[in-house]
Amino acid sequence: MSATLPATAADEPVLLDAGSRAWALSAAALALLPLLLNLPPPLGIGFAITAPAIALLAWKQVLPGWLRALLTLAMVAAVLAVMGTRFGRDTGCALLAAMLAIKPSELRSLRDARSLVAFALFAPFAAFLLDQGPLVMACAVAAVLAGLLTLQRLADLEAGVPPPPLRQRLGTMGRLVAIGLPLALVAFWLFPRMATPLWGVPERAIARPGLSDTMSPGTWLDLMADDAPAMRAQFDGAEPPVQEMYWRGPVLLDYDGRTWTRSRWLEALPQPQVRRAAARWNYRLEIEASDRRDLPALDLPTATPEGAHMRHDFSLETLRPLSSPSRWQLQSSPPEAFDPELRAILRQRALALPEGYDPRTRALGRQWRAEAGNDDQAIVDRALRWIHAEFAYTLDTPLPGRHAVDEFLFEQRAGFCEHFSSAFTVLMRSAGIPARVVTGYTGGVRNPFGGGYWIVRRMDAHAWTEVWLDGRGWVRVDPTAAVAPERIYDTLEQRAATGGVAGLEMLRLGNLGNLTDWLRRGWNDLVLGFDAQRQQSLLRPLGLQRLEPAQLLAMFVALAALALAGMIWLLARGERERDPLLRAWHRLGHRYARLGLGRAAHEPALEWARRVAAAHPARGPDLLALSHRFAEARYARGHGGMRRLLDDLARHRP
Repeated sequence: MSATLPATAADEPVLLDAGSRAWALSAAALALLPLLLNLPPPLGIGFAITAPAIALLAWKQVLPGWLRALLTLAMVAAVLAVMGTRFGRDTGCALLAAMLAIKPSELRSLRDARSLVAFALFAPFAAFLLDQGPLVMACAVAAVLAGLLTLQRLADLEAGVPPPPLRQRLGTMGRLVAIGLPLALVAFWLFPRMATPLWGVPERAIARPGLSDTMSPGTWLDLMADDAPAMRAQFDGAEPPVQEMYWRGPVLLDYDGRTWTRSRWLEALPQPQVRRAAARWNYRLEIEASDRRDLPALDLPTATPEGAHMRHDFSLETLRPLSSPSRWQLQSSPPEAFDPELRAILRQRALALPEGYDPRTRALGRQWRAEAGNDDQAIVDRALRWIHAEFAYTLDTPLPGRHAVDEFLFEQRAGFCEHFSSAFTVLMRSAGIPARVVTGYTGGVRNPFGGGYWIVRRMDAHAWTEVWLDGRGWVRVDPTAAVAPERIYDTLEQRAATGGVAGLEMLRLGNLGNLTDWLRRGWNDLVLGFDAQRQQSLLRPLGLQRLEPAQLLAMFVALAALALAGMIWLLARGERERDPLLRAWHRLGHRYARLGLGRAAHEPALEWARRVAAAHPARGPDLLALSHRFAEARYARGHGGMRRLLDDLARHRP
């Protein structure tokens, strides 16, 4: 026969008070924030609205199970609707944000609050998979601090004692962080870094805006409106004029009537012959993370940097995806003759056009060829004059139909770089001139901060044409510049100089943006750019040129052991003197001991104070008063002025 034991008070869950609930929700919100800032706007805004709404609905009582299940399914469906069925690290982060947003629906007890805070602390670190900038770091630090303060308050709630003032709790957290900081810095600077991770990081389900191996007219609209930096360029010595800042990216040769595509078969061809001009540009590129392999470089790079590969068309690709900011040292020189002896197979591909597309453009090209004879330059000049006289630049373009080039040249006569470069290349091929599309970036904005460097933004993405002319080889022709040179060449300062009051305001806002970008660049350089190569040269100022992995590991082990020993000693010291009053009193005694007036082990506090007062009459009354207050607080349980007594003991000096 069995009996059911009655439930005890210890078995009952500790319910949250309003203050503890608010702290737990605030910590979860701070942890969720960096994820929301890096998710696609529909998801970020949706979760930012849903999370506080769920917290308010569940403030009085836990939401029923069926409603929580329905909300979970709705959030997962929203993530899949935005991200698609392809799973990437941004999909995982979005699902984590959805789960964290719905977690407050079951917040009731102390255990629920601890579970919420522990779960929430995964969020800021997951956000580093999407962005490693200073804003995410600041949010992560704030979330961790709020989480620790919340856990401390929950511990007080479980113990049944009132929480100490916020200032005291911040001091406790600050001391804990200070204890662990030396070990963290040792790990950052000295733990050997590997060139490649031990495991692969999944790609993103939604790609960042940027250059790609394909181009279809009208697909760059999101990119043209994105003012986020794509890269930064710092020149060593002379700088090219902004009109020559064409940052070469993927070269697109194949055309199917709508989409231009990079030709992978060119990899087997040897590098073509190039005769270069006397000018040389030495520069350092700092590329923002793009998750792609394209490494833009000024026309034309003279050599391949370590960690990259140069294709037949002189475009550069990195050996690994650019999943984090990286730095590259490059040199470029403009060509005087670029592949003057064009291979037959390449000529054939550079003249190919799909059958059944754009008959009017092809007829116009044949007509111009018949009128110009063998003068290819005359055909190029005629096309540029036509574009300059009758075409306009705009981002407001309709979706193309089957004969996209015909529609653009003979009906719309307005578009942006994708339309101009695509149509111009098709027209040149129709006239029998080998041509191809080159994508990349143009120009940039000079930042006066940080020694003066150039910011190239995603919205500076551009497409132009290369035509092959006898004796000169591939020659850059930019039809967009013929109709809208300000889109290509103007810098922010040039636009502001001609803009009156509005221009001055633009310049003022530009300077603020320049300062912000300079700070971001410093973060990339000091933190994100601290890779294995820079770690190995850490002691170069001291004369040691290179640290081998074994040396780094030995230094890390030695300094980490010292840091751990310090942590253990400080924590053990706190364990030996858990009473803050005793700790303050002993520190006071240590200050007098330095003067030879330390308290003997057998000496009571008041007797010691009287002895010190006899030796130092000027400080005697203060020390005697503190001794009486200490004795009352310690033995007579006079706790009324404990906080003030602790402060007075800390401020007293012999």
